[in-house]
Amino acid sequence: MAEDNGNWERRTIEKLAFAALAEQRRARRWGIFFKLLAFAYVTFLVIVGFDWRGAGEGFRAGKHTALVDISGVISAEGQSSGERVIAALQDAFRDSATQGVVLRINSPGGSPVQAGIIYDEIRRLREKYPSIPLYAVIEDMCASGGYYVASAADRIYADKASIVGSIGVVMAGWGFTGTMDKLGVERRVLTAGENKAFLDPFLPLVPEQKKHAQALLDDIHEQFIEVVKKGRGARLKPTPELFSGLFWTGEQSVKLGLADGLGSLDWVAREVVKAESIVDFTRKQNIAERFARRFGAAAAQTLAGWMGEAGVRLR
Repeated sequence: MAEDNGNWERRTIEKLAFAALAEQRRARRWGIFFKLLAFAYVTFLVIVGFDWRGAGEGFRAGKHTALVDISGVISAEGQSSGERVIAALQDAFRDSATQGVVLRINSPGGSPVQAGIIYDEIRRLREKYPSIPLYAVIEDMCASGGYYVASAADRIYADKASIVGSIGVVMAGWGFTGTMDKLGVERRVLTAGENKAFLDPFLPLVPEQKKHAQALLDDIHEQFIEVVKKGRGARLKPTPELFSGLFWTGEQSVKLGLADGLGSLDWVAREVVKAESIVDFTRKQNIAERFARRFGAAAAQTLAGWMGEAGVRLR
């Protein structure tokens, strides 16, 4: 009996010891978890803090070439919006150490309004700062609205394989009337104003509306052509296809007068601007903006699809 009592006490002590050890392990695990969580939170705040400052801030390496990027589709809500690009250009021209500004373009085009806003501001800044030249450097693509902006530059440089041009305007959409007839679906739409359902993809195309849309496209196309002619002047080699919406390689674009020569960003900074140090003034989207943009992307794409992508784009 005494031996059983001793075993019972020993087993109880062992259970208590193991329980204490398990509790210590759990406490350590939770401690590590909260430390990692705190570290991740602080890291996030630091990244956001640096990202929020934007490009073009901080250290200046003396006389330099100022860089402003136009990347992707030119749109009011995108990375290359008129507001964002203009703010970067203004910062670049105001900097007393800027010897020249390079607009690096890699864009398929986009909104004619946003492209026009950027173009007009470039012309204004060139008049305000006549001693600071602005050059456009084309990377993979400078088409449509991208070239609209580039035509405001003093000179345009491209890679021999760059895609350049596409001086035209497009309004794209879909027509579902045949499919709806086969499915037995009836479109019901009420309007106040006979043209309020203009180019509705679920209704038959109205000849008068098509004519009006074509007039709008022709008007914007003429504006585009005038901008290019004003910017490029006598350097253009007029051909029947020049303003037809076709595009060419960088090498061909030099022969057509759409570009002035072949060259990269580094080459232009070193050989043309004569300031090899490059400072990036591009206003990049911060983390909060990128998150908000992605959060609303699905809804925006759904709406764009429903509308038939009928917006006007330079292309």
